Amino acid sequence: MKLVILDRDGTINEESDEFIKSPEEWRPLPGALEAIARLNHAGWRVAIASNQSGLGRGLFDVASLNAMHAKMHKLLSAHGGRIDAVFYCPHSPDEGCHCRKPQPGLFEQIGERFGVELKGVPTLGDSIRDLQAGAAAGCEPHLVLTGKGATYKGAALPPEAPPGTLVHADLAAFADHLIARHAVPKMAI
Repeated sequence: MKLVILDRDGTINEESDEFIKSPEEWRPLPGALEAIARLNHAGWRVAIASNQSGLGRGLFDVASLNAMHAKMHKLLSAHGGRIDAVFYCPHSPDEGCHCRKPQPGLFEQIGERFGVELKGVPTLGDSIRDLQAGAAAGCEPHLVLTGKGATYKGAALPPEAPPGTLVHADLAAFADHLIARHAVPKMAI
């Protein structure tokens, strides 16, 4: 099975320091939905691993989060794509849970859900903690230069970035990279 694990805010949709709290505030980044659809059409299953501490902080409730994800699924479906599973950490930063990135708990749950080892599974996020969580679970780290990742445009990655981190302009560039890397060579006739 070809599986890819994506962060949500700043990777698929616009990031906000004020948190994304409603379906109205959930807006896809340009080309992101099309990129997920291209991944699906190339045989990739897509899962999301997302910190949603706005729940633990009382900024929105599970119904609002579900409505945001319903909007995401509907818009994605219109592009011929899908997300196979959404995993999120509802805890605030001070709760000390194992699922809040940079801890690997969400990734471990995804591996268990899909019945796969995560060694080498590509993961894409816009923050170093996204990559640290994925790398701790054995995933191959990829940074996107959207959302919080825009900080690294034209700059070196910080020393806490996992070794071997690959950098992409956006989700579309990441999708192009994966699809090209896993393309089956055409046989000469």
